[in-house]
Amino acid sequence: MNLDNKKIAGLLLFIAVMQFVLITVVCETVYPGYIAGQQAISDLGNWNLAGHFAAVFSVSSILFGVLIIAGAYFIGQGFKTRRFSSLLALAGVGNVVVGVVAENIVPAVHSLFALIMFVSWAVAAVVSFRCWKSPFSYLSVALGAFSLLMLAFSLVQRVSPSFLLGFGLGGVERLIVYPLWLWTLGFGAHLMGQSTLHPD
Repeated sequence: MNLDNKKIAGLLLFIAVMQFVLITVVCETVYPGYIAGQQAISDLGNWNLAGHFAAVFSVSSILFGVLIIAGAYFIGQGFKTRRFSSLLALAGVGNVVVGVVAENIVPAVHSLFALIMFVSWAVAAVVSFRCWKSPFSYLSVALGAFSLLMLAFSLVQRVSPSFLLGFGLGGVERLIVYPLWLWTLGFGAHLMGQSTLHPD
């Protein structure tokens, strides 16, 4: 099977999300008393809360980031979309650091790179508008913009916990990251298809 850079990148991105989503579901299932609406996703990698099983989540998160970085590399090599591929790679770096530095080890570092990950990932989705034809280009903007909006709301909620009709921390965080997971899955599938990626 002859794979070009586009297809390799798409395959890497698709596998990245697929394995992380499945591992996250498994971790949420075995985590005693885990409440998705109230707890952060990173709690699954918190050694004080999840015990030794946190290692599974952490490894999956690191693999997630590495595969995204690799995907961004092949995108940059094949299509010279430097701005877009750099944003995507930065999101991958954020995922790696979040996996390596659990929230209970150095909270400030974990939170900083989680923020970098969310912002760069969402902006990458929006920026990709220039790379694709409709309707995927419009879906990319919608998902990226929605993620950024939820991120802004989550920052406000930290000041006023009653904001967003009482949505829990976990609920708001999932409204930030799920659109990005969906976009990355769609983006990976799109790359593996026949669509043409145009340079910036």
